[in-house]
Amino acid sequence: MNTLAEENYLKAIYKLASLTESVSTNQIAASLETKASSVTDMLRKLSDKTLINYTRYQGVSLTEAGEKVAINIIRKHRLWEYFLVEKLNFKWDEVHDMAEEMEHISSNELIDRLDEFMGFPKRDPHGDPIPDCNGQFKINDLKPISAMAVSARGIISGVRDHSSVFLQYLEKQGLIIGKKITVKEIISYDNTVVLQMDNKVLQISHEVANNLLIAI
Repeated sequence: MNTLAEENYLKAIYKLASLTESVSTNQIAASLETKASSVTDMLRKLSDKTLINYTRYQGVSLTEAGEKVAINIIRKHRLWEYFLVEKLNFKWDEVHDMAEEMEHISSNELIDRLDEFMGFPKRDPHGDPIPDCNGQFKINDLKPISAMAVSARGIISGVRDHSSVFLQYLEKQGLIIGKKITVKEIISYDNTVVLQMDNKVLQISHEVANNLLIAI
């Protein structure tokens, strides 16, 4: 059995590893909002459990066993988010913190039954892929609106920023999963993007465009 803190570290390392080849102590500390010294202590414990490969000053990587644990936590988190939105009618900006707690429920049988009950969903409410019971999932082949050219079209299919304030902004603008958009103009002064969506035209900042993912 792994502690809640250990699971959080493994999940953080897994997510950071998708962005960079070598995960540093400082990156983990920033991700978990803790001190680098505390990270070092935890990394030693995880290394002793053979869940990570760790040599001081040389970065961190997950072992096969550590990656399995991390993916299972992510699976539980995303299934609970799906359940809370689709079955209990929470909004997509309300479920992250609740799922953070529920992802640590240890019963895999419960999670498998939850998955079956919901019809084996492939993506959570934010467009992220949900691993199956074997830890397999299809990696998102999405790109941000900021990488699209004028006249390009696509379907909103995911977000990079899961913060409540960002999701609330998207909800207010109607920029939700499944909406079709067309890039009408990119304003050169500050890279503001002008979008056509349904029968309306709206402008979004470059930061918003960089955090809103599109399937072409």
